[in-house]
Amino acid sequence: EGAARTLPSTGRLSGAGRLSRGPLFGRAHGRLGLSPSSRVLPLAPRSQENADPQKIAFLLRKQWTLYSVTPLYKFSSAHLKDYARLLSAFIAAEKQKGLAVEVGVELDIKVAVSSLPELKGSDQDHAAVLVQLSLRSSVSPKNSEEKLIWSGWFCCVAGDDLSENVPEDFTCLPLFLANGAESYTSIVGSWFQKTFDCCFRRLAISPLNLTWMAAMWTGCQVDKTPSAMELVFSVPCLPQPLDISYAIHMEDAKALWDTVQKTPGEITQEEVDVFMDCLYSHFHRHFKIHLSATKLVKVSTGIASAHCDGIIKFLQSQYLTGVLMLLTELAISQIQ
Repeated sequence: EGAARTLPSTGRLSGAGRLSRGPLFGRAHGRLGLSPSSRVLPLAPRSQENADPQKIAFLLRKQWTLYSVTPLYKFSSAHLKDYARLLSAFIAAEKQKGLAVEVGVELDIKVAVSSLPELKGSDQDHAAVLVQLSLRSSVSPKNSEEKLIWSGWFCCVAGDDLSENVPEDFTCLPLFLANGAESYTSIVGSWFQKTFDCCFRRLAISPLNLTWMAAMWTGCQVDKTPSAMELVFSVPCLPQPLDISYAIHMEDAKALWDTVQKTPGEITQEEVDVFMDCLYSHFHRHFKIHLSATKLVKVSTGIASAHCDGIIKFLQSQYLTGVLMLLTELAISQIQ
């Protein structure tokens, strides 16, 4: 409580802000929500340290929509080029039905499917798989430049709980992230579901899991410290949408967290609760608003930003696998 009093902060009410629609396909109730065991956000493993910087940088600062995916049947990394060819044919067929986003027969879509072996938490994890759709002109394909229009990737970071319990013919890539038009996501998802007998579901992030992210990411060291951590809350039961934005100077948030965290490198549910309660108390003293009566819908820090609708943006490459480990856990929880 005393530490919270020293926190300079800003509060902002926004009637025009976005309201959380809630989970689109149910809520993730995983180990993070049920078992308050200690956890840590690790640094990049050796596999990521040797990664192609351009490939990793490509994943940063984009808005990714999260999905959980059941194990893929008879999937093989040795056949990625074949999958690209078959998916391309499937998209062409869907275009004939008028389902594609781009209109006009002069446009052609190129499909690339590749492996991202750097994005693994352990040797037991399957290498991430990247799918990219690019647009090119079919009138002069040799001279035309390809324009990336959609990206999606499957990954599994520290997903031993799932991979150890599935038959040999199945591949565990429980987390899928998409960036681009939803219609392309739907087409690509349909092909994977038909080809590998799997199921895609939107992956929401509960307010409880968002508080974990706020605490874990506050405790991380970054080279360029952002000016503030921002928490966005949705006020329920109002005739008009109302969001509350709560910004805390990053140095002050880190100082508060250092007073709350008992064991360096480990985080418990109790510590997360104390951290958030201190922030809520501080806000109430200034604005006389009980944030505990609202719904936390978004967390933004220098590590990443996450929205309860299942939207994530990665900002630091060194913590990418750590954030993916947490998201993989949530995806597995939804599958199970």
